[in-house]
Amino acid sequence: MNDSQAKDNPRFSQSSNRAFRNPWVLAWIGGILLVLGVNIAFIVTAIMTNPGLVEKDYYEKGKYQEENFIKQREARNRLGWQMKLDAVHKPVLGQPARYTFNVVDTKGVPVAGDKAIIHAYRPSDAHADFSTEMQEIAPGVYSAELVFPLKGIWDLNAVLTKGEDSLKLTQRISVLSISSR
Repeated sequence: MNDSQAKDNPRFSQSSNRAFRNPWVLAWIGGILLVLGVNIAFIVTAIMTNPGLVEKDYYEKGKYQEENFIKQREARNRLGWQMKLDAVHKPVLGQPARYTFNVVDTKGVPVAGDKAIIHAYRPSDAHADFSTEMQEIAPGVYSAELVFPLKGIWDLNAVLTKGEDSLKLTQRISVLSISSR
């Protein structure tokens, strides 16, 4: 093939009868391959970074969720406990944050329980969850120092147990990083 024939018959042309010589066909194929590649990347990322289920026995808890909700509501009405969970300051990643849990009855008398525990749940990562027992620092006032290993959203569940009775208070918090303070 000489130079004049090469100019008249370019390698890629819209008028080419061969599919893989037409730029429109190549563009469509490239677009499809790009979308397919991005989807594969998303699937691989989702599989590799999956934290798994937050609750190990999610089925049993879900199955009895309404039953447990009714029991908690009845216990709250029967006992009349009023609970409050407070932090001394906003929690910061890697720094201790003191939480106090106040429990009083309907008359305002502090409730001295047998055991108070605070559970910290990370909704997006079950491996970061932790629990600690709270110390009674005054009648009806319990305290614990928490150090959060990850920034972001956490659910705190403070549970007071007194004999057969047990009540839970849930609060959602946001842990800041040092730079966003």
